[in-house]
Amino acid sequence: MRPTTTVSLIEFQAVSKSYPIYHSPSDRLKELLTFNSRKFHEDFWALRDVSFQVPSGQTFCIVGENGSGKSTLLQIVAGILAPSSGSVNVRGRVSALLELGSGFNPEFTGRDNVYLNAAILGFNSAQIDKVYRKIEEFAEIGDFINHPVKTYSSGMVVRLAFSVAIHVDPEILIVDEALAVGDIYFRQRCLRKVHELRARGITILFVSHATGDVKAIGDQTMWLDHGRIRDIGDTDRVVAKYLAAMVEKDSAYLDLKQRLPQEQVGPGRAPEVVTEIPNIDHRYGDKRAEVLGIAVLDPFGRKLPLLQPSAPAVVRISVRANERIDRPNVGFMLRNHLGVDFAGTNTTREGFDLPVMEEGDVFTVDFHLQIPDLYPAAFSFSPAIADGTIMTYRMCDWIDNAITLQMSHTGGQVYGYIHLPCKIELNSCLQDHRPVGEAQLG
Repeated sequence: MRPTTTVSLIEFQAVSKSYPIYHSPSDRLKELLTFNSRKFHEDFWALRDVSFQVPSGQTFCIVGENGSGKSTLLQIVAGILAPSSGSVNVRGRVSALLELGSGFNPEFTGRDNVYLNAAILGFNSAQIDKVYRKIEEFAEIGDFINHPVKTYSSGMVVRLAFSVAIHVDPEILIVDEALAVGDIYFRQRCLRKVHELRARGITILFVSHATGDVKAIGDQTMWLDHGRIRDIGDTDRVVAKYLAAMVEKDSAYLDLKQRLPQEQVGPGRAPEVVTEIPNIDHRYGDKRAEVLGIAVLDPFGRKLPLLQPSAPAVVRISVRANERIDRPNVGFMLRNHLGVDFAGTNTTREGFDLPVMEEGDVFTVDFHLQIPDLYPAAFSFSPAIADGTIMTYRMCDWIDNAITLQMSHTGGQVYGYIHLPCKIELNSCLQDHRPVGEAQLG
């Protein structure tokens, strides 16, 4: 059972952090020459008036867009940065996995860096000797442990850094987005380890754009927006509001682009054009129109490394007409790892009639989806463009398995192929409490 103590290990009171922005090196020199009596810079506020507490044993997650102040906040907790104003109180040994490879000397071997980092956290050689074998085994980088870190791949650096962070007996573990660069196998091991640490009562500060991970482990979540707290509280509620705001922002962005004058976009071109086709197993069609590219993105427009259960996604397909297409119909088929057509859709099926495409016209179509909770396997997207209706059409271009993504394991157990969301209630018969005689007469 996890601890229920209410002692706060992390306390922020009205914390703000600013960075000076100089327009030129000479402005910095001018300020120094005046002994800072005159200001030649602008203040950029990464954090403004942030207050929160993290009780002992709680997993506290932070979400927000890039540049919202998440990393600055974590560096203040880790003692790397000092706040410009406000007070910070952190109790306990802090182990931080922040920027990729931070704290590692690239010239030292992995083994040397293990001892160096552990020593910085207060471990003596004898204590490090006791946990070194566990660190080496969990990292699974083989003989590279004896090679300089500068020869490591980014994934190997993360493996070693995370292994050190969890084996130095932390009271507070800080995990930033570094896990995002790890491979699926190691990432899942890391998340299982995080769950183990939660069960042991370790206080965890977790930052991630993977909202599925946040919902899986977060007791409380804070949403940062341009350095200020937008919301804080129950994880499901905060994440839902955050995702809704991001989808709304993406929708407003797309709407703005659609309203741009044609001369700003250029004749015959769409505002966004995807030109990458990661894979082509088979391709067929009459080539009167062709698929230029496909991408699977998150609401921020970034390529998704994994499919996250119950998370929003955008399937973006760009097509070009090589001659007039009277009834363009753009869509895709989703296949599982066995090659079975799992699901599919297209613009006509969704009631979105595309205009006539003249020769040279380029359209980019965005399909906004909510990824269902599927069993963990690889799923491929096969994009296509046809001319006609659903019942009668000519296939212009079809690409089998153009892009494949792995379904994340972070959702709950899936029995069969897909989890069916359902509401459960206890249905019990009402007891007849009438007197026996009355019940018999009735």
